[in-house]
Amino acid sequence: MKYIVVTGGVVSGLGKGVTISSMGRLLQGCGLKVTSIKIDPYLNVDAGTMSPFEHGEVFVMGDGGESDLDLGNYERFLSISLTSDHNITTGKIYQTVISKERRGDYLGKTVQVVPHITDEIQDWIERVAHIPVDESSNEVADVCLIEVGGTVGDIESSVFLEALRQFQFRVGDDNFCLMFVSLVPILSQEQKTKPTQHGVKDLRSLGLSPKVIFCRSEERLQRDTCNKISSFCHVPPQSVLSVHNVNNVYHVPLMLMEQNLHKIISKELNLQDKIAVVPDMTKWSHMAHQVDSFKKVVKIALIGKYTGFQDSYLSVIKSLMHASIACERKLELVWVEATQLEENDPNGEQKQDKAEYDSAWEKISTADGVIVPGGFGNR
Repeated sequence: MKYIVVTGGVVSGLGKGVTISSMGRLLQGCGLKVTSIKIDPYLNVDAGTMSPFEHGEVFVMGDGGESDLDLGNYERFLSISLTSDHNITTGKIYQTVISKERRGDYLGKTVQVVPHITDEIQDWIERVAHIPVDESSNEVADVCLIEVGGTVGDIESSVFLEALRQFQFRVGDDNFCLMFVSLVPILSQEQKTKPTQHGVKDLRSLGLSPKVIFCRSEERLQRDTCNKISSFCHVPPQSVLSVHNVNNVYHVPLMLMEQNLHKIISKELNLQDKIAVVPDMTKWSHMAHQVDSFKKVVKIALIGKYTGFQDSYLSVIKSLMHASIACERKLELVWVEATQLEENDPNGEQKQDKAEYDSAWEKISTADGVIVPGGFGNR
């Protein structure tokens, strides 16, 4: 089993999930089978009790487990079926270790973060990585993609990074590759590398050195910027990859292929005998460019309780996007706050300002379709 770990720095929300999913799609194009694991450092056992306003939607797995929305991204992008165990949280790890301690599994030893928590994390990763996720073949994957949530330097994620530091020695250099996603902001028309330098410095101080750096930026990374990051972050220039803004996320695997990410992975993980020299991304490329060419628009009104945070309805949005692609239409989502459709306020009195009420109903009346996702409880 080969392991690719992706962590991030500077700020959260850079798109580690899209990056790791795109990498997986590229590896599938090279003929490899992939699986994925998401590490969430929060103390919750799972995402089931978390507010959609704070954490986005709860993605329900095939086994009924409630998990982070990123696992939904993995399943959609990679056409795999994951389990609740593919989402590791601090709560799950501590719950497991404490249960073992109560049973006496540690034979009276003092239970500590190192080695007991870190060993449990490593054992969990190895066990889950070998669960078949491809329903068509039911075979164990060749590569396990691991996303570490949050950012380097967070107190919450430090125990997982320590476990991964140990894990690289457990599995060996040929089976472990660390990658880092960072932000390259543009200030005064100049791409700034200092945030990336500090992020990698923090990571290396923990005993982890990235082999590939993904640089998120509004524009394509300039060659001088690549060379500067290479010099200060101890990676070759060809391993500093630009992940700039594109028309749609389906272009990201193609962007990574153009920068030879598959060749870098093949070299780092000694996969030359298994990986195709030229990835088969023909169908994917056709789909990605086809999406850009749609002219006819389909307008769908989405009536919801959590419209202030669109990640709360991510699976619904993706389903509508996939349906619009199949119908060769450009999707236009119109967001309608459910309470705006009520003539009376929560106290039962008629609203003084009816402009909001009339505007909401106008949106619905001009839409081609209406969808009302589930919601729970009162406002």
